[in-house]
Amino acid sequence: MATEKILDVRDVSTAFKIDGHFYDAVTHVNLQIKKDEILAIVGESGCGKSTLATTIMGLHDPAETKISGEIDFEGTNLVGLPEDKYNKIRGAKIGMIFQDPLSSLNPLKRVEDQIKEVMDYHTDLSSEKKHARVIELLSQMGIVNPERTAHQFPHELSGGMRQRVVIAIAIACKPDLLIADEPTTALDVTIQAQILDVLLNIQKENHAGIVLITHDLGVVAQTADKVAVMYAGQIVEYGSTKQIFKTPKHPYTRSLLRSIPQLGGESDDLYVISGNVPSLQKMPASGDRFASRIPWIPASDHEKNPQMHEVSSGHLVRCTCYKSFYFPDQKKKKVANELN
Repeated sequence: MATEKILDVRDVSTAFKIDGHFYDAVTHVNLQIKKDEILAIVGESGCGKSTLATTIMGLHDPAETKISGEIDFEGTNLVGLPEDKYNKIRGAKIGMIFQDPLSSLNPLKRVEDQIKEVMDYHTDLSSEKKHARVIELLSQMGIVNPERTAHQFPHELSGGMRQRVVIAIAIACKPDLLIADEPTTALDVTIQAQILDVLLNIQKENHAGIVLITHDLGVVAQTADKVAVMYAGQIVEYGSTKQIFKTPKHPYTRSLLRSIPQLGGESDDLYVISGNVPSLQKMPASGDRFASRIPWIPASDHEKNPQMHEVSSGHLVRCTCYKSFYFPDQKKKKVANELN
């Protein structure tokens, strides 16, 4: 496997202006991704996953956003990069699959014209070669009749077909990095599996690095090499897929994993994480941001300024509260068993 690092996110924060004040949506994030690697970023809605993706892509209005830190993409710092230079990277070197394919596509343009648009901007291919590339991409997406699909408008396609078109646009210029923001949301299980197969094939063919943003832990277990668990704008746990699923440490990671339905589990009841992700205006300025959702853990067990700690090689967890964390119902069960 290639080990060339293509993206290095260092101490990146993104703040949005609300009523004249800036509030952090992403706080001091550090991530790396290499060629031939899939990094999954997981967490509930509102945790900052998509904001991090659009920060990497440079899609925020500078007048309404404050971004700090460094985003090193193949030796170029993307933070503060002039728009004309960013435009040469977006689409050519970095592709993005957006969350909602219907709103991502132009309803007034045929599929072929939308895929060609990326090549118009980044290549000097002839019209014939662009058409051939469109057909090749649609075939690669598993579309049975690519010539017919190329001539259609987005509203004439199913959700799964539209998602394939969005992916075709994202990889038209064979980018080194592909950011996939919830690529299987709202698709049925069969189509989800097909889309994931498409992404895996792209990775193998182009040796691309893929950032997979999702809340579906089943998808993560099936596809990712590494996992970053994100909560309230911070990475709270980072490691290999095996480390995260076999030896989860942070209370949030453990709570997410426990909320997955289990066949043959001890109880038919789903575990529910109490509370909600805090809004930007109510984000705690210090302390453990997850503390309010596990009130049975004493404040003394949380760090005042939670840091990332390496618990094993390449496995990092924020705050030391993981050492004393437990699920209340499991503790009661343990005590009952000991009494019996």
